Amino acid sequence: MSRVRRPIRSLAAVLVTAFCVLAQALTAGPAAAVEVPAFYTPPASLPAANGALVRTEPLPLAVSLPGLPGPFPGTATRLMYKSTDSTGQAVAVTGAYLEPTMPWLGGGPRPLVAVAPGTMGQGDRCSASLGLQYPVQLDGDVLAVGYEDIAIYRFLLSGVAVVVTDYVGLGTTDRLHTYVNRVDGGHAVLDAVRAARSVPGASVTSRSRTALYGYSQGGGATASAAELQSSYAPDVTLAGTYSGAAPADLTQVIDGIDGSALAGALGWSLNGFLQSDPSLRPIADKYLNAAGREALTDLSTACIGDAILGYAFQNSSRWTTGGQSLSDIVAAEPAIRATLDAQRIGRLKPAGPVRVATGTQDDIVPHAQARQLAVDWCAKGGNVTYDAVILPNLGDGLLTNHLAPLLTDQTTAINWVKARLTGLPSISNCWTMPLQP
Repeated sequence: MSRVRRPIRSLAAVLVTAFCVLAQALTAGPAAAVEVPAFYTPPASLPAANGALVRTEPLPLAVSLPGLPGPFPGTATRLMYKSTDSTGQAVAVTGAYLEPTMPWLGGGPRPLVAVAPGTMGQGDRCSASLGLQYPVQLDGDVLAVGYEDIAIYRFLLSGVAVVVTDYVGLGTTDRLHTYVNRVDGGHAVLDAVRAARSVPGASVTSRSRTALYGYSQGGGATASAAELQSSYAPDVTLAGTYSGAAPADLTQVIDGIDGSALAGALGWSLNGFLQSDPSLRPIADKYLNAAGREALTDLSTACIGDAILGYAFQNSSRWTTGGQSLSDIVAAEPAIRATLDAQRIGRLKPAGPVRVATGTQDDIVPHAQARQLAVDWCAKGGNVTYDAVILPNLGDGLLTNHLAPLLTDQTTAINWVKARLTGLPSISNCWTMPLQP
């Protein structure tokens, strides 16, 4: 009975928070067309240090109430900071830092959580930082919802400072977003932590306990960050990392997404990898037909809502000259197999305690490969807490099996992160893996 009650209580907490966020957002004004501010255009040169601030400005929160100590639940600063991409090149990344109004009661200095957003899309208007200002964008071209605002506000209400990254190319106008690129995502998350420490007026410092929080695309980014921390950002000590529904093995994820409600995400992946590795372009030219080329161009400016409306349940075979699926092409092309193999998460020991959660019915970001991430980390001696989120099958290919664990597990995930921020130890349950689904 307790297994049933916990998801119900967790879902209720999330829905109440979501209702408050959405109600305030909708009463703030009409969801008119949003232009990407000039702030998001990077300068010609960037600082040398990873995580160094390029520029900041106040970010108006759509959900903000007046209060005696200050606006509730906090104040936000839009960020641009320097990072390094998977090719070793300097890159500008945007995001937001949020300073809570509530005090931190967990002992020690105010802690920091870096939130890695789930799938938002590839258009610059889809970024999570703009989602804080415009939680709902609905016009003739764009349908975007800042759904990560829910978790962000829940942390703020506990007195936890939050920094959220827009990832490489999502927001910044100089390049495409490198969707599910392991190195780009991990670096952007770690450098966001560095940037947050330098925000004028921020209460967090290098002494603040720091944790990472992410689901789906965000779960992959936080998992990658935990693996890359020791080599890329040893100055960022991690108290804990939550990785939910991580796309750890993209070869398997392709099969889950193809033909599903999120089929458009295949286009975002192709666009990103073709930008990062131009040597793959002749292969794309060999296989893509006119419909495929048109889809990639269209998706390059699309948010997740647009992609669902325009490409749900399409098969990648519609985009190819010979009717091959993307999985068929991967099997036939060693260069693409090598590219996807280089994206595999789970080959390095993660820094600090990690919590891996995955819905047993998840068919979009398949459960088996997310579970395997926990198995791989356990084999490397990681301090792993694995949680299988057991729910009924809510419809294959509909996104429901992927989204339901995000909602039902959110309270448990946030509480686990907050426990690490108070300094409580996390005890690995790797020994239970043979018994867990």
